[in-house]
Amino acid sequence: MDQVLYVLAIMGCGDDSAQCQQARVEPVRYTSIQACQEAMPAALQRNTDVDYPVISAACQRLTPQMVDARLPHTERRGG
Repeated sequence: MDQVLYVLAIMGCGDDSAQCQQARVEPVRYTSIQACQEAMPAALQRNTDVDYPVISAACQRLTPQMVDARLPHTERRGG
C-alpha cells in the first residue's frame, strides 16, 4: 500500500478571501494531515511576499498526478 503524503499550498485571495488561487506549494511533504496543519502558521510567515491582499494555506493530498507535474518531462511516467 502506498503511503499517503500531503503538501501545503499557499493560496492567494482577494480582499474578501474569495476567489483564491494557488500561488505556490511548500517543498516539504507531510505524512499526516495533522502534521501539515501544524506547519501552516510557520509556512504563512515564510510566504508573506505573495502578491495578494490575503494569503491562506491549504493541506492537499499529494496525488500521482501532482508528483508527475513536478518532474521533468523525461522522468514522468510513460514519458
